[in-house]
Amino acid sequence: MTAVDLPAVPRVLIAEADPWSRDLLKQVLLNVRCDARLDLCADGQEAMSLLRDVPYDLAIVDWELPGIDGLSVLRSVRQRKRNPPLPFILMSSRNDSASVREALPLAPLAYLTKPLNMESLTQRLQDLLLDAGEEVFCEVPALAAGMTLSVFLERRREQADGAPLMTDVQVAVKRSLNPNGLDLKVLEEEFRKDPQITAVLIAAANSAAQHHGAPVQTLAQALHRLGTGQSMNLILGLSLKRSAKLSDPCLADYAERYWGLSLHTAEYARTLARLLDLDQERCYCAGMLHRLGDLALLRCLQEWKQAGGELDDLEEVGEALAEFGAGYGSALRTRWRLPLELRELIAAVYQLGGGVYSREALVMNMAAQMARLTEHEGIEELAKSRTARLLKIGLPELLRMRK
Repeated sequence: MTAVDLPAVPRVLIAEADPWSRDLLKQVLLNVRCDARLDLCADGQEAMSLLRDVPYDLAIVDWELPGIDGLSVLRSVRQRKRNPPLPFILMSSRNDSASVREALPLAPLAYLTKPLNMESLTQRLQDLLLDAGEEVFCEVPALAAGMTLSVFLERRREQADGAPLMTDVQVAVKRSLNPNGLDLKVLEEEFRKDPQITAVLIAAANSAAQHHGAPVQTLAQALHRLGTGQSMNLILGLSLKRSAKLSDPCLADYAERYWGLSLHTAEYARTLARLLDLDQERCYCAGMLHRLGDLALLRCLQEWKQAGGELDDLEEVGEALAEFGAGYGSALRTRWRLPLELRELIAAVYQLGGGVYSREALVMNMAAQMARLTEHEGIEELAKSRTARLLKIGLPELLRMRK
């Protein structure tokens, strides 16, 4: 089937169990055809039902679906003798010749092994869904009549895409390349300061499709578990999303300030953890992620403006951050299922609850207090604080850290 044979707006099924891989496929496809009508599902039974009831123009299905596997789904589709045959892309982590031979008689449009080659997949989608040289442009949907900023932000809280990217992905990838491919250690150094990439890779590494062993709580652990291929696919997928970078100068300035606060908190946390012989990287990660909600809210404010909403002054931005920032952060950390231990450290940045505190939680609380000090504020009072006493650190240690 060629692009000429397709309807003006193609309808596509994506069946993939892992939520992060599913979202990645969605972004790649929408980057090719932003107007495509997408249906997403996570198991073979639902995929079979949808394919039976809906006349799709393309199906992208994972072999390793729970319940009914993707190969069985393809077999069922071919038994219905549709003319012309449904273009069907079968994905799999199986790259052995026996698996390929098993799938080929069912005539998939493509058999793609994981981690996917996103450049190759994009090219296949372009060939299928676009005429040569054609591009499809989509307007940002306008706001509903009478929509207020408060209602918009309340509704977006549970579906927000997260923070804007604070790292230039293309530059970082180039720096991470060596003659043997991508260097995981360099990749970590390039992206460790980006809250969105850190959070998403940790979440993806802890998803059902990847989970084996102890929860992943740092970027280095996430990169190791996901591997270079899947890590890069997810990072590139994030860069494809709308408002991945903040273009509005006012909002970008706010983001730089919150990002700077995250960086300072993370660095103080790592230094304190090293001093006290605690987990440095987990403390650093918690510091980096503690302003994720504020950054996500700024991204939603840009989406509000792109959809035609008005944002009159800095005061309105500040009020939105004060009202919704914390809620956005909590919603993201819960929806992305970040490990409980990591969430507890992030919570300690803001306040220490009742009961017994871990030393790492105390470190986070102290690091946040240090990061919030202005250059004109002394740290003598901080050295007398309850947190400092519990950590058994005094003014000399705090002064050395602040240099």
